[in-house]
Parts: sequence; C-alpha cells; structure tokens
Amino acid sequence: METKRIIISVTSDLSTDQRVQKTTQTLHEAGFKVLLVGRKTRKSLPFKANYPFLQFRLLFNSSFLFYAEYNIRLFFLLLFTKADIFLSNDLDTLLANTIAGKIRKKKIVYDTHELFTEVPELIGRNFVKRIWTFIEKHCIQKADTCYTVCQSIADYYNKKYNTKMKVVRNVPLCTLQDNVVSKLSFPGKKIILYQGALNIGRGIEWIINAMPFINNAVLIIIGDGDISNDLKLQVEKQNLQKRIFFLGRISSKELPTYTIAADLGVCLLNNNSLSYYYSLPNRIFDFMYAKVPILASDFPEIRNIIENYNLGKIISNYQPIFLAETINNMLNKKTSEQYFDKAIQEFNWENEKRVLLSLF
Repeated sequence: METKRIIISVTSDLSTDQRVQKTTQTLHEAGFKVLLVGRKTRKSLPFKANYPFLQFRLLFNSSFLFYAEYNIRLFFLLLFTKADIFLSNDLDTLLANTIAGKIRKKKIVYDTHELFTEVPELIGRNFVKRIWTFIEKHCIQKADTCYTVCQSIADYYNKKYNTKMKVVRNVPLCTLQDNVVSKLSFPGKKIILYQGALNIGRGIEWIINAMPFINNAVLIIIGDGDISNDLKLQVEKQNLQKRIFFLGRISSKELPTYTIAADLGVCLLNNNSLSYYYSLPNRIFDFMYAKVPILASDFPEIRNIIENYNLGKIISNYQPIFLAETINNMLNKKTSEQYFDKAIQEFNWENEKRVLLSLF
C-alpha cells in the first residue's frame, strides 16, 4: 500500500507547541510521510526534528493581516504540494485547508486545541468574532475527521454542529526520567511555577498580588505573550523583583528540566470565556508528570482530574490573602507520588496515540 502523505499546518511557533510536535512525531513513526508547516518570528527558538518541516517568515505577525497572509501562503502551498491528507490545527488554519482540500479532493482532518470563537481575546470584538464564527460554521462540517483536547469541548462542537468529534488529550510523550537534572535552584526557597502563554485571563496577576503574603517562596514565570510587559511592570511597582522571575520562552524539550524543580504548579484561569471554562491546559499534565502538586481553577475538566486523583487543590477565590494562605498550606504539605503514578497510568500518550492513529 502506498505511503500516505500528510501536511500538518499550525500558526504557532513550532519550538513550543508540544501538541503539534507529538502529533507529527507519532504520525511520522507510524509510517506516514509528514510535512509540518508553522511560522518563525524573531522571538522563535531554534527548532529541530527528524521529519520535514517548513516555517513561514511573515511580513505581518499580528491582527487580520497576519491571518490573511498566513492562510494565503498556506493555501498555495497546499495547492501545489503532493499530499493525501491535510491536517489543520485550530481555526486560524482551517480556511486554507478547507478550500485547498475541496479543490484537490483531499481528506481534511481538523484538530481544534480550544474553543477558538470563545477565547477571551474576542470578548467585546463582535465583528471579528462573527467572522471567525462564519469560518468555523462553514468549514468544520466539511472536515472528514475532527478531534480536540477534552470531552467538554468535543461535546460543545458535537451539539452545535452535529460533528462526531473525538478526544486526543495533550499529555506528555513519556514520563520524566530519574536522571533529569533540574535547571532551577533557590536554596531555602520553595518554587511556585507558572508555565504557558502570558495572556489575559491566565491568573498570573493574582499570584503576583499574593506573593507578599507567601512565606519562603519564589515565583517562576515561564513563557511570553501579550501582557508580558504589564506583568513585569506590576512586579516592579510592588518591588518583588527578588521574589518573582521571568524566564521567557523555553523550548518544549527543555521545559521538563524546569517543571521538575517546582514545589507547586499553578493553573488559574479567569472564568470570562467558554474556551477557558471548558479547557484542559497541557500544563496540568506537565505538572502531573513532574509530580508537582497543582493549584487550579474550579473548571469541570480540570476539577475532574485534580480531585479524582488527589493531585492538588481547586479554588475559586483569588483574593491575595486567601490565595496566599492556600499556597502556604500546600507548600507545607507533601502530596504522595502514588497519586501521580495512578494518574499517569490513565493519562499517557500511549493511550492517546491509539485514538490519534485510529483517526488516520
């Protein structure tokens, strides 16, 4: 049987997108001929892989012009590159994949990492939201196969568009090895860790405001995003530069060497959008695999894992004093590694991989 060719497209930085890396590597190892297409900016970290990839350098890197330029370039690439299957990651690549796929009569697979039309960035931007909703409505039902990161989002799309969306969770490729050496050390201090995009609604401000009331601990913030400068200014205004450290972007391959050093991982989200409310962030699994207790928001998918497996604590009160007391208590209490081991047996890439490959 002839080897199938898959073009996988995403607008993100390839070096930090764990989900796309795992998907591409899994398909490559399964014998598919893959081409991964992403983008490269001046902030991008070096990316290496054992499969072909292409990174667009765009003239525009924000606003409507970014999405337009990317989709136009992607469309022509898809139109003239040999392939059997087009795999679109998130709504911002789906239009080009749908049009090119229908013209060339190729299979279209859609992996939506979130409820794109319900993200906080679209709150109050009704015209822009209507455009994305129009694209979603007219493209998602043309996809031959759809899958997403958790059951709540799958249920949302299945109900709204009568799709048959499957679930492939964003768990790490493998457990951390015992010989992983930590790259973080603060003698005599506990480490509170946030890792992920620094965007609105991620609850990072709440942790910063609580830090003056937290004992013998530092806050490490890994990532970059729209509010990076605002967060740094907030730290300076509160004179917390010796207790809060911004490490910027770190590649997904290096990230575990930082995660494993943490004493507490935070995943706090503002309940201002359905996308956040139904989300299951990959840092939940990153902390799980590093056996780091988790403090997280009381959202259904997150609560289901943390409470069922005793991996940390769920809260909905983010006032500085209450948050600090909760964190102090968690830092002084050890969570049994057996809880993490049990969770990892359930949530692992071997299980997710079987679902992924069955879709192709």
